[in-house]
Amino acid sequence: MRLPKDDAAVLSARWTEGVLLKRDVFSTVERGRFRNPDGEVDAVLRRLDRVPWWSYLPARHLFARERRALARARGLHVGPELLWAGRQALVRGFIDGVALHLAKPFGDAAYFRSAKQALRKLHRAGICHNDLAKEQNWLRGSDGRAYLTDFQLAACFTTRGRLFRIAAYEDLRHLLKHKRSYAPEALTPKERTILARKSLVASLWLATGKKVYRAITRGLFNFTDREGGGRRLVNDAPVLSDLIRKNPDVRDTAIVAFADRRTGVGLYAFVEADRTALEAQLRSDLAAAHGPKPPEYIQVVQALPRDADGKLRTEILQLVAMNQLDLIEPLMTSETDRAFVKSILESRKNLRDRFNFEAADLVPRSSTDVITREGG
Repeated sequence: MRLPKDDAAVLSARWTEGVLLKRDVFSTVERGRFRNPDGEVDAVLRRLDRVPWWSYLPARHLFARERRALARARGLHVGPELLWAGRQALVRGFIDGVALHLAKPFGDAAYFRSAKQALRKLHRAGICHNDLAKEQNWLRGSDGRAYLTDFQLAACFTTRGRLFRIAAYEDLRHLLKHKRSYAPEALTPKERTILARKSLVASLWLATGKKVYRAITRGLFNFTDREGGGRRLVNDAPVLSDLIRKNPDVRDTAIVAFADRRTGVGLYAFVEADRTALEAQLRSDLAAAHGPKPPEYIQVVQALPRDADGKLRTEILQLVAMNQLDLIEPLMTSETDRAFVKSILESRKNLRDRFNFEAADLVPRSSTDVITREGG
């Protein structure tokens, strides 16, 4: 499938391809730069020309919903601005921030106050997001505020009728579930009451519709959405981690997913060990095990990043694997952290799909200001 000529002409003239963020049966999403009359801006492109023929109709429906919601939300500053929309592609502004499951704003009551304010603005404009149970659809901006993204399931209402009120209530309830996970002490008595009361529609959906939805998406579409990792992260990564840890030289490992232009989803294994030449042996062991497909990249590091409690900081490894290097800096808490992460960045493996989004104080100058396209 090809983009319509008018869409292709606009993108050819105004879009600079960057880092692939996500590729599934409903769309391809990548980060790059878009040329406006005032100059280039960081942006995100969603396109439908690379979806399978059998998923085109639902993909087209989701695309239309997002385009309509972003157009109505223009100027609210609670999500990405719609910069341009064609028949099978749209460009939205890039929000400088990371997803909730990467930011992990523990104890950050101010973040959740701003999230509630953002949701209130959205609802006042007659828009319900309808997909806020996913942490990846909440962003924590570099300014510390909350932003929403991925409006494919959003609904626009002309009146504040019963259906709108139910959808708005469920948006709020899903936000409060995240607040309960990260800042439970900040929950008010009223918010706790909302958390305890699902709407009738939500209860019916959980009992019936969600089971059908899972059967279709995981069965027919072979689609599992877990932090964008799909089936390989859910099913293959745990098996591969166990196989890697069997090597006596391995102290620990962490496997994260990244978007891959060829396969859709790739796996990146970070292995904690002293012997940097261990990669070849690990690949041989994984091949001999006849298990899941080995990770596309295996990087041996002296130590994996951990927090004060010793828990792996997979959010940093995720950003390294995805080449979203400029988003790592806000997650650093000390110069020791920066030096530690820089040692990982200097030997990172995924250089095929790389753009000049690197933070200069983290990445060596030899690897900054470079655009690497697919195939070279």
